[in-house]
Amino acid sequence: MLGIKSRIALIVFLITCFGSLASEDTEASKPIKLAVLAPLDESQPFSLYKVVPAVRYAVDTLAREGGRAMEVLYRDTVCSSTYGPLAAIDLYNAGAADVFLGPLCPYVLAPVARYSAVWGIPILTAAGQTDTFDNKEPQYKLLTRMNGSYSQIGKIFIQVLKRFNWNVIALIFHNYEDRSLGNSNCYFTLGAVYTSLGRRPFHKDFDETAKKMDYKKLLDEVSQNARVIVMCGSPNSIRDILLTAEEMGMVDSGEYVFFNVELFTSKNESRKPWYREEDSFEMNERARKSYEALITVTARRPETAEYAEFSKGVKTLAQQYFEKPYGKEEVNTYVTAFHDAVILYSLAVNETVSEGYSVKNGSIITQKMWNRTFEGITGNVSINEQGDRYVDYSLLDMDSETGLFEVVANYYGVSQQFVDVPGKSIRWAGNRDSPPPDVPPCGFDGSLCTDELFPQYVIVTSVLSTVVFVFMIMSFFIYRHFQLEAELASMTWKITWEDIVNTKQGIKKRSGSRQSLNRASIGSSCPSETLSIADINRQVFVRNGYYKGMVVAIKTINKTRVDITRSLLLELKKMKDLQHEHIVRFIGCCIDAPHCCLVTEYCQKGSLQDILENDEIKLDWMFRFSLMHDVVKGMAYLHSSDIRSHGNLKSSNCVVDSRFVLKITDFGLYCLRVYDENENEDSYAHWRRKLWTAPELLRMQNSPSEGTQKGDVYSFAVIAHEIVQRKGVFYTSTDISPKEIIDNVIYGMKPSYRPTLEMDNCDEGMVHVIKRCWAEDPCDRPDFQTLKSIIRKLNKEKESGNILDNLLSRMEQYANNLEALVEERTADYLEEKRKAENLLYQLLPKSVASQLIHGQSVTAEAFDSVTIYFSDIVGFTSLSAQSTPMQVIDLLNDLYTCFDSIIENFDVYKVETIGDAYMVVSGLPVKNGNLHAREIARMSLRLLDAVLSFTIKHRPKEQLKLRIGMHSGPCAAGVVGLKMPRYCLFGDTVNTASRMESNGLPLKIHVSSSTKEVLETFKTFRLELRGEIEMKGKGKQTTYWLLGEDTVQNSTHDHKEVPKETNL
Repeated sequence: MLGIKSRIALIVFLITCFGSLASEDTEASKPIKLAVLAPLDESQPFSLYKVVPAVRYAVDTLAREGGRAMEVLYRDTVCSSTYGPLAAIDLYNAGAADVFLGPLCPYVLAPVARYSAVWGIPILTAAGQTDTFDNKEPQYKLLTRMNGSYSQIGKIFIQVLKRFNWNVIALIFHNYEDRSLGNSNCYFTLGAVYTSLGRRPFHKDFDETAKKMDYKKLLDEVSQNARVIVMCGSPNSIRDILLTAEEMGMVDSGEYVFFNVELFTSKNESRKPWYREEDSFEMNERARKSYEALITVTARRPETAEYAEFSKGVKTLAQQYFEKPYGKEEVNTYVTAFHDAVILYSLAVNETVSEGYSVKNGSIITQKMWNRTFEGITGNVSINEQGDRYVDYSLLDMDSETGLFEVVANYYGVSQQFVDVPGKSIRWAGNRDSPPPDVPPCGFDGSLCTDELFPQYVIVTSVLSTVVFVFMIMSFFIYRHFQLEAELASMTWKITWEDIVNTKQGIKKRSGSRQSLNRASIGSSCPSETLSIADINRQVFVRNGYYKGMVVAIKTINKTRVDITRSLLLELKKMKDLQHEHIVRFIGCCIDAPHCCLVTEYCQKGSLQDILENDEIKLDWMFRFSLMHDVVKGMAYLHSSDIRSHGNLKSSNCVVDSRFVLKITDFGLYCLRVYDENENEDSYAHWRRKLWTAPELLRMQNSPSEGTQKGDVYSFAVIAHEIVQRKGVFYTSTDISPKEIIDNVIYGMKPSYRPTLEMDNCDEGMVHVIKRCWAEDPCDRPDFQTLKSIIRKLNKEKESGNILDNLLSRMEQYANNLEALVEERTADYLEEKRKAENLLYQLLPKSVASQLIHGQSVTAEAFDSVTIYFSDIVGFTSLSAQSTPMQVIDLLNDLYTCFDSIIENFDVYKVETIGDAYMVVSGLPVKNGNLHAREIARMSLRLLDAVLSFTIKHRPKEQLKLRIGMHSGPCAAGVVGLKMPRYCLFGDTVNTASRMESNGLPLKIHVSSSTKEVLETFKTFRLELRGEIEMKGKGKQTTYWLLGEDTVQNSTHDHKEVPKETNL
């Protein structure tokens, strides 16, 4: 029979279980609420009239298949960033949204997606294709995009260009002239193409809402820059542009190809886009002819009976719910995406519930939706690990006989490849058999060809003159060739490793502000997401050396061997020939493996970055302009030399010599300047190194190592900003990471994202120069020859007094900086000295360590009376055999850390630990009378208390058994050895104490007679006679157990009594 308490417990348990089941049944019985957010505007391709029927169709399909009940609610967002989020908030507050379907306008989607992440409500949309939503964490972590991103359009055109061997294209697209309306979908669509191409194609926008649009002027401008034209606009705008092109002869010539990116049209609209019922037959025929030059890029639609049935069902539901005719067109891809979104969400909910989670758990549901493939109305639908759908697209070309556009190739997002439709091919305009070239043979302006005929005598004279001139030129070049070959063979740049006297300084690291000539700045080991541009870097210094009596900088080449090729010999000669007061002199190169290195002039004042980071150095405006002028003069010479460009210009690559002359370094020999291949592309250092790089180079997938001259001008602007502001590289008013800065620069927003220029402490003329130098368009940036005159003029306006006075002022500032630097180094030395002494105090007794620190010899010393403590772990050998080596190490580390923290409270000295043995002594090296026995006794009791509560991590149920022995008597002590010296004890007392421990019992404190006599003088300790025991080498000895200490008389140390009996 069960007791009363057992019955009550059983009843409570059953009530709880039934209550839980009832709660689950209640949740399962409630319909899932699908909240649709879309505009009610019928002109939009994604209005509520079109989206809600598709959602309803999916819900009905799931219901017929036995799925969970679903309720569809919808709200009009008005495509307003004000009303749209309010609609979502109303649904959330009313508990009427388990998932959001939409919004579809980007300015509404952004805030609602942020709210959904906080509310824990998943959000699925066919919009949000801009790169703003590419990075989901942390703001858009519950957002799933059912139409992917516009960046996939860019990937399509990369494949198109490769397919037809094109490089030059133009982009024309509709965008609102009134910027208060925001940017159009076409702006974002072709903006992705612009970014993906990695170069700057010609682009031009037009406002199709304007009353009168001059498309002829637009096409005239485009024809001067490209033959392959990518367009985006409304169907009527595209038709008007093509009619204008046909009128200008651009279609019949066959020299032009037009692409139309149309993502919203249905099959009916895209099959015959040239036809208008209201137009005359002649106008439609002209339009039909003009469309021969057009290829349409649109979302792929399946040609299946199931899809046709779906389209028909959606139209029926639209009439049923809204009493509005859907129209003749088929359902577009935006509407289809919402149907597939409901299917995907249903699958994720079913899996979530089957695993025991709630339908309200938006995070789990979102995880189930990402990185999966399922069967949708359009076929297989794949969602990647970022929650974006791989969208498939089609290329449509017009059949000249039927006038209908047909699919000629399909692009599949998962494989990122085109697949031709069997039996179909592109029909090029102008009866061409192959695609036209992207650049005409005579150039865009015809300047490469001429039709003029010269008289025969002119031709003969020209030919003879040319032959003579060519002969002279060839003679000159043959001479130069042999001279060059001789110079290359001499290899004047070559240095042997034996000729370099290494200072053996190695690579030094510190956290100060000074950086040497060849410094590599590396970020913290934290991920880039947690670091801002204001974080302090660790700095690495390359060693110096002596070569032919002068100090040189030695820069290691990260290669095991250097292959000498002709191109490398030529580049080394170019480097050797450079001679300029603002260029670091290249001395030579050592190729003796494994000591491959570059040897350059050494500038001992450090880099410009060091000077700017040192707040102790005061820079007046004359000094700042002088530094900028030096950079400009050095770069002007470099651009006019055979090196042509720098490619890696930054403040750390501008160094200052002993005469305060700034010089440029780290240019040329790009095949030898290899970055660390193991560097993480997400690291702070990787992105920080790009802060000086021009935006057009950042957008390239494989930017040239040597950079460009206009890119160097951009880098100079960033350096000038560092000099003017002195707040670090790319200082902005918001503290963001380098990766975020680079992303903003690459995006090419308007106005361009650049460092913050504070006008209150900056020269107005310099501000204008900096802004010109970092202009978005490289053509708008001045060259360094122009900058030389501009900076010289600004510098003259800032100078005061004569040159000698200015130089003396600089020297005085430098002397003051040196004094501050000496004080800083002295403080650093004293701090390191203190750390070294503290470490020595932990290795040796403090009195002994102090003698060694002061250079005194430490002599051995005899002590009349000390107490020595020994302990070990009973069964340690067996425990070690049953544990892994790492578990044994962790056990001993935890135990001895506990012991070390306890003995700090007593007048004792820890001698050593060997394995599980622990040795402590009291009474030396500082004598303490008879207190040594009391200190060891109290310590032993505290250690035994700690062991009783100690837990072995990998065997928590097993009790650790400590065996303790202690003995008092005389001994000698001293320091033994020079390398890793040890403070050792010698004498019979040590052996006896060891025997006391080995003859003891687990969890017992074994005390010798001599120690017992000393302890009795304190009259506080409780001891128990053990009796006589046989000890090796000692015979029979009378010993005692230490049980505890009277806590009434000793309130400082309160100990538990030792257990009376302990079994081995």
